[in-house]
Amino acid sequence: MTTHIQLPVIPTEQPAEREQPLVVACEESADAQALPALVEWRAREGSALEAHRPLHAGAERADQIPREYALMSQAELDERIAQARATLGERVVILGHHYQRDEIIKYADARGDSFKLAQFAATKKAADYILFCGVHFMAESADILSDARQQVILPNPAAGCSMADMANIAEVEELWTILDDLYRDETSAEAGAAGEGQPQPIIPITYMNSAANLKAFCGRNGGIVCTSSNAEQVMAWAFARGRRVLFFPDEHLGRNTALKMGIAPERIVVWNQRRDFGDIADEQLLIDAQVILWKGWCSTHQRFSPEQIAEARERFPGVRVVVHPECNHETVMAADLNGSTEYIIRVIEQSPAETVWAVGTEINLVKRLAREHPDKTIFCLDPIVCPCSTMYRIHPAYLAWVLEELVAGRVVNRVMVDGETARWAKVALERMLATKGA
Repeated sequence: MTTHIQLPVIPTEQPAEREQPLVVACEESADAQALPALVEWRAREGSALEAHRPLHAGAERADQIPREYALMSQAELDERIAQARATLGERVVILGHHYQRDEIIKYADARGDSFKLAQFAATKKAADYILFCGVHFMAESADILSDARQQVILPNPAAGCSMADMANIAEVEELWTILDDLYRDETSAEAGAAGEGQPQPIIPITYMNSAANLKAFCGRNGGIVCTSSNAEQVMAWAFARGRRVLFFPDEHLGRNTALKMGIAPERIVVWNQRRDFGDIADEQLLIDAQVILWKGWCSTHQRFSPEQIAEARERFPGVRVVVHPECNHETVMAADLNGSTEYIIRVIEQSPAETVWAVGTEINLVKRLAREHPDKTIFCLDPIVCPCSTMYRIHPAYLAWVLEELVAGRVVNRVMVDGETARWAKVALERMLATKGA
């Protein structure tokens, strides 16, 4: 019988990165928890996830790994991974999200953002197995878009997304019922006006960073999926079909997009699912709203602030500041540029030599950009650097384990989306692809 263990805290030390002038190390960035136990992760994320709120499917299997892999050196892991990949050949494709550590990225056949990688996987028809080195919702998207015979594997099922877990299907459906009842008079009036082509009272939009069942909810209810690259185009699509938008799970991407489109701040309402009636004082606010935002956020991007930008400008006159639109609105407004991960990479790559960049996104990507573009000065805005704590759960030990299991003819940590959910989720994704700019 194979022995499985939950690993203790393993302190390590790493030298300071000279290309990060505003950076000091924090516990996670020093890899103090190379393979953290699920209970420790839940405690660390406690401020964002209440104990009664369900996590993504499969999280309860987290951090279970055979002891031999947990004790391997990096050199041995490299050798075992290389041997397994050579044996499997084109039967396996490995995808690495931009936020992964370099120890994982070096194995990836492709690297990119979540949707780009899912699309890439769908083109690899020869592959029997898709190993998604990202988080759970990304693996779900790959399963939805890949062929039925292909199997998608998430090396560590604990690699979830705290923001995605902030919206679950039961809470979203509860709000939808409330809104359906609140807007019933509008629906009746439209029906009485003989109304084909009449706008819906509200259109749901879910960010790509959400569970498959929320994408399916949007598909069933005339809604759509967006990415951080196309949120404005998708919101315009929704307003062409409805009077209002319900945007989840990221409050900040929704607000930044709505304000950029010229929607007045007083017509943007936040629904706090943790409070009675969403912490809405008067239902008239929901009637008058154009955009209803779900109270969710990315803990990584909430670390960035206008104060950090001001410090960067003081220390590096002429610095260019680019941040992700998951940052709060004040930070986005203080920056020079904002955009998706792919946008951030592109503007830095295309900038002239000697440009100085302060970047507000995940540190693994920022450090990789700095190494790949030594002709520029690139550093992270956050003076306390912490990687995405859930993405960081994909460790080379897990990759070695799942690959060698495949060689032995066994599939572990497979991610599967049921047929009905996948069908409606694909409807919402296809609507997104049909919009201009998708």
